[in-house]
Amino acid sequence: MKAKIKHYIKEIVLFILVIGVFANGISLYKAQDLNKSTLTLQTQKLIDASSYKVEENKPLMLHFWATWCPVCKAEADNIERLSHYYNVVTVAVNSGTDYEIQKYLDEKGLTFKVINDKDSSLSKHFNVNVFPTTFIYDKNKNLLFSEVGYTSSFGLWMRMLWANL
Repeated sequence: MKAKIKHYIKEIVLFILVIGVFANGISLYKAQDLNKSTLTLQTQKLIDASSYKVEENKPLMLHFWATWCPVCKAEADNIERLSHYYNVVTVAVNSGTDYEIQKYLDEKGLTFKVINDKDSSLSKHFNVNVFPTTFIYDKNKNLLFSEVGYTSSFGLWMRMLWANL
């Protein structure tokens, strides 16, 4: 009986590892087309104008999402947790009016601030076509990580900790 349980545990761990490698491979492949430059002055001005006032000398997470995206809904709590500790700027793409986005946030109990990218101009600037997409910049606003698709809370925390070094 113990041998069977041990066998099943090994199989489950192996399965999780394989899925993790596969998911990261897909994310890496999809991230190849993203605009991987430093955070541009134009984008920085837009973020500051949106009442974010990004703190200098601190890492920044720029997160593109949409209200109609099921993966974004699953990841929203992860973004919410980080937004209480780090500079987190979220961009809602093609998600309706400011009122509709705020209603969505209220219904989900989310408090992070959002830039409404009604015409997709900001997402086009970063070549974002898949949601969610997350960029993590170091304190000098140089891009360190780009993620396409779901990222766990642990993964986001580790990347932000690394960006803070």
